[in-house]
Amino acid sequence: MIDHTGIGVADVVRSAAFYDAALGALGLRRVMQIPKNDGADGVGYGVDYPVFWIDRFHPHSVKQHTAFAARNRAEVDAFHAAALKAGGTDNGPPGLRDTIKGYPPGYYAAFVLDPDGNNTEAVFRGG
Repeated sequence: MIDHTGIGVADVVRSAAFYDAALGALGLRRVMQIPKNDGADGVGYGVDYPVFWIDRFHPHSVKQHTAFAARNRAEVDAFHAAALKAGGTDNGPPGLRDTIKGYPPGYYAAFVLDPDGNNTEAVFRGG
């Protein structure tokens, strides 16, 4: 089981604006910043503690993929809309993926590229 993970970004402030909107639609928020006053070096997102970090310490623009769990289809839709409004690039609109080989039945997801080109996904596995 993974406790937390993260990715490197070229500009923490720019990427934080994207993730504030995209992850906010899924109920996640900033729970920690480095330094504490502005978060210019790193921002941790979660509910009670950071489960996903963006920071300037790790390599950026390596085209990673991170999928976040949504509680329903509406959250997937809201994630996609918020991420696009915050400057993300569409990489697959919300919808069922179960007609695509390899996806299980009921896999409802949306994909957006963040400012560094990382593939960010929201998925609801409830059909």
